[in-house]
Amino acid sequence: MRSVAEIRGFVRSRSRRPRNWTDLYSTGLGLAVVAAMLSQPAFTLLAAITRQADPSRMGAGVALVMLAGAGFLAAARAIGPVTLPPADAVWLLISPLDRRAVLRGPSGVLLAVSAVAGMVLGVGLLAVLGTPDHTGVRLAAAMLLGVATATGGMAAAVLAQASQTWNTWAGPAIAVTAALAVAVALLGSGAGRRLLTAAASAPPAAGAVLAATAAALAGLLVRRAWRALERIPARTLLDASAGRGRAAGAAVAVEPGSLTWSAEDAHWRGRALRSRRWPALPAPMALAWQDWRRLGRRPGRLAVLSATAALPALVARTGGGVLEGMTAPAAAPGLDAVPGLDAAPGLLGVSLTVGLMLVGGLAAAAAGTSGARRDGDNPALARLLGVDPRRVLAARALLPGLLGGAWLVAVLAGLTVTGALPAGPWWPLGAAAAPALAAGALRMARRRPVDHAMPVIDTPMGAMPTGVIAWALTGADLVVLGCLPLAAALLFQPAAPGGLLAAQVLLGTAVLSISVLREGRRRRDPL
Repeated sequence: MRSVAEIRGFVRSRSRRPRNWTDLYSTGLGLAVVAAMLSQPAFTLLAAITRQADPSRMGAGVALVMLAGAGFLAAARAIGPVTLPPADAVWLLISPLDRRAVLRGPSGVLLAVSAVAGMVLGVGLLAVLGTPDHTGVRLAAAMLLGVATATGGMAAAVLAQASQTWNTWAGPAIAVTAALAVAVALLGSGAGRRLLTAAASAPPAAGAVLAATAAALAGLLVRRAWRALERIPARTLLDASAGRGRAAGAAVAVEPGSLTWSAEDAHWRGRALRSRRWPALPAPMALAWQDWRRLGRRPGRLAVLSATAALPALVARTGGGVLEGMTAPAAAPGLDAVPGLDAAPGLLGVSLTVGLMLVGGLAAAAAGTSGARRDGDNPALARLLGVDPRRVLAARALLPGLLGGAWLVAVLAGLTVTGALPAGPWWPLGAAAAPALAAGALRMARRRPVDHAMPVIDTPMGAMPTGVIAWALTGADLVVLGCLPLAAALLFQPAAPGGLLAAQVLLGTAVLSISVLREGRRRRDPL
């Protein structure tokens, strides 16, 4: 039996020309250009961590770093994490070759990705805690701790792919990590603040010992995951590789919409669903009831949406720390006398929070638009139902409006409780923005595929394909337009936001009404 290296070498010799010095030069030049582009942001971030952090913002910042790590592990678990190219999955995986040798390449890629993600997490943690002294030692310890955490978590995800026992505990472990992040965020006051301050000012030797211990544990997990590669079931690898093939096809064709369809189909494929009687509802609501039923069968999605409502509050708590360190202007004669210059970092933090709220509200509303998306993809089937499309679209707007409005209400309540917003009834603004969020989500669900025939424009940042930009902004434009009063209220924070509340109700309702009337006259099926 030949080895995997010999077989792959034979395939490469027959499928492509040999590499020469021009290929090596092109690869090296590309890596150098990428390094030059990332050098300035990296130096800016490293310069920002050399400061004394604000103790009142440490809890929220550490919570954000922990949530980022939990999200990385959840994404790795959802992707596979071990996958193969479609050709290798079809020909090499089911062959009598050593499976560990077949999976050596993908495992190395996972290790490299985990190392890079861990370094980013480590630098982010140090940016939150600050470096009062010994910057080099603390930076090395933080990066080692981040790399050990990311690689250990990735190894645990590989073990979950190979063992049902590990897979059973993987989901609760990620949930516990998210719960610990919430607990750390709540430690931002009182005794918890003193504890975080003591941890940030601990001797560098303590951080080095902690990082070394974490690296040893991660090494044990990586070794065990390497041994478990040969026990990963072939069916699991084939499914993960098929998802990788669909993702690669969507990336090559620049068609992001197909990724969500493939993920949705993969979730429902092979599931045994219990049949229930359809409730007696009017015709438009009866058609829209499938969205409610589909969402009710995925309680995990509702739990994730509810948990993400705490993110804007965490960003608002940490914005004054990290953003001020990165955006504060350098000291110069007469610079502090410029009016409004000191408020720029705070304005940037508020703008970031507002943008996160609008994006999150649109994402929450889009969780209830699968039926509208099906109608947009197959308008002929929707017409066979014999119901006015405007009435159907208005009925389908109830669920996304409820989801987006409830998410914004929870976000505004959290911002008020944490002190990011002054005391006052801010939550009605979230409920008033529900129609605008529903209009944006429905428009996003019914958008056409990316039009690659649109021109490419030259910008200072490079060539920008207008087709992809137009596709990405479809739906978001209605949200930005319909939520202008909400954004103005959060940016300027008037003492009496009653006028902006009324404007938000009128503008959001007008945007949804016009969108329903316009989208009801969709293009007719050419058949």
